[in-house]
Amino acid sequence: MIGVYDFCGHYEWTFEWLRRLGGERLVRQYWDQAIAQDSQRHAAELIASQGFDGMAAYWGHTLEEEAAGYRCTATATVFRIDMHECPSKGFLIRNGLQQYHDYCDHCLGWIGPLLGRAGFVVDHQHNHAGRCWWEIRRADDATPPSAPGELAGEHDVRLWPDWNQAAALDTYRRATDPDDKSPG
Repeated sequence: MIGVYDFCGHYEWTFEWLRRLGGERLVRQYWDQAIAQDSQRHAAELIASQGFDGMAAYWGHTLEEEAAGYRCTATATVFRIDMHECPSKGFLIRNGLQQYHDYCDHCLGWIGPLLGRAGFVVDHQHNHAGRCWWEIRRADDATPPSAPGELAGEHDVRLWPDWNQAAALDTYRRATDPDDKSPG
């Protein structure tokens, strides 16, 4: 059996292998079919049937199991995750592993389509250094993402001193797919 940390390196290598084999389209197809529609069916069922409560149940359990440094904030209209220490991206950084050009995109690559099918959209940014934030709303809710600190207070990753030290921030607005990347 492959260990969780070995899995991160293999997972990232697989994304690059697929990209070389069939381009970004094949990678995105893998994220949706193999992850969202297969290995994470339980997440899809929870979110489709329970909405924000299902998100809290899924991510509360999963992120605790992964020993992630994170904070979830929820209201009646938004579910927010602030990832302070992504365990898998952190592993890749600590071990100098980089095959695929944007490992962080795989989260939106499977979560976005899953949420879209359940009637939700995502506002998201990641800084390529193991930190990101997500705000998930119903697709018919046009509310823009919260300002830094507005919803998550001191736990908002955008307030951390090293948030903007990465080479670039990848930004998604009302996304359901990694191709929904906003300019800048």
